[in-house]
Amino acid sequence: MKPAPFRYHRARDVEGATALLAELADEAKVIAGGQSLVAMMNFRLARPGHLVDIAGLRELDHLGVESDGGLHIGALTTHHTVETAPADRLGAGFGVIRDAMRWIGHLPIRTRGTVGGSIAHADSTAEWCLLAVLLDAEFVAHSPRGRRRIPAGEFFFGYYTTALDPDEILVEIVFPRPAPHAALTEFAERRGDFAIVSAAVDLATDGQDVLGGRVALGGVAAMPVRVPEAEAVLAAGGSFRDCAEAAASAVDPPSDAGGSGDYRKHLIRNLIERACEEAMSR
Repeated sequence: MKPAPFRYHRARDVEGATALLAELADEAKVIAGGQSLVAMMNFRLARPGHLVDIAGLRELDHLGVESDGGLHIGALTTHHTVETAPADRLGAGFGVIRDAMRWIGHLPIRTRGTVGGSIAHADSTAEWCLLAVLLDAEFVAHSPRGRRRIPAGEFFFGYYTTALDPDEILVEIVFPRPAPHAALTEFAERRGDFAIVSAAVDLATDGQDVLGGRVALGGVAAMPVRVPEAEAVLAAGGSFRDCAEAAASAVDPPSDAGGSGDYRKHLIRNLIERACEEAMSR
């Protein structure tokens, strides 16, 4: 398949990109790495009249821990840049973010695909979206009206739908605090495929025992979700298996070509327990 006809615009700076988006409104799509959008256009699942290319905006390609203690990632930073970042650049306690990159597609996709593109695309199984929900990330969006910060919990509305306005672009992702006992794992039919279910946990410990934690799932709803029922088990001192069982009982995953709802519940039980064990081993 080939995409429907469109007009191509190359942005020279963030202000120019957002001004163009404001002018073109719903007819335009932003493109950076193009790993999701181009495929959708080739199948004509997306038919934008205009593409605004922001790939040349190097000020949006950065990664590092800043004075506020948070990890700041530019929207055009590639998955592979995060995957290969040295420990001193990521900072202590953000290893889960680097380790999660191995689940994203294949090396060519990780080399071209961008962090901001994955989040703005808002696939319910995307690793970046799940990490953002788990770790209370904040997204910095820029428009002709200025900049605003959007908490991850208020950003995702459903399948491929976010809080970004038509004239906004995502410029930075901020993970505000370290997560030294966190882990993400998932299951797909083949290595590199979209996950059928993904699971992530962030444990609070005293060095020996688990005092509580956060639990999040992808692939079980229209967007990544926290699971308070499973988190309550951790806070009460329950076992990882009990936490996993509570998570499976709390959600109602869909049945589709990837598997039935019962199959996804089976995966949840295994993946949550595995993620908890991996997080504790850190």
